[in-house]
Amino acid sequence: MSRSSSGYERELKELLQAEPETLARYARALDPADRPRMERIRASPFLVVRAAGSLGFDLVALRSEFAFPLEVKASASDTIRFSAASGRASEQLASHRAAVERVGLIVLYAFRRIGHRGGDPWRLYAAAGTGGNGRLSLLRRRLPPVDVTRNGNAVLRFHDGMPLVRFVELIGGLTEAAPGARP
Repeated sequence: MSRSSSGYERELKELLQAEPETLARYARALDPADRPRMERIRASPFLVVRAAGSLGFDLVALRSEFAFPLEVKASASDTIRFSAASGRASEQLASHRAAVERVGLIVLYAFRRIGHRGGDPWRLYAAAGTGGNGRLSLLRRRLPPVDVTRNGNAVLRFHDGMPLVRFVELIGGLTEAAPGARP
């Protein structure tokens, strides 16, 4: 089945919103030990808004403890180089960082590996920066950063990212942390 970029955005949106059919279909591809971790999202799903074309981000995920914009990338390759396509992705990354820094948020990048078999096809990364306070700061520090090459170009390496199932587990753990507890 072929999917457009917006199809992957929709898939991630439905997963973060804990849509039952999408979660069930997704869980079948996961390692059996990871399935209960992914199911954790049902207890506290996100409200996810498609923002493509208006805010410059693909999705915005909202929950009482978290709010973050997401940029969704998909590739059959295990690496996405931001220097490709005339550097438009690099300009977009710089613009995203500037936008979220002003308001104390972080931007997350979600990489969907097309054709990936044998586990979680999604990986998440935090764009480097200082944005975020409290739980959002903890999230930024625990997510792998968007990597930078020796030439200063941003790159997403699939194997360096955090699997979506681990991200869901991390969000759950940060949410269950005692209020007022210091990181």
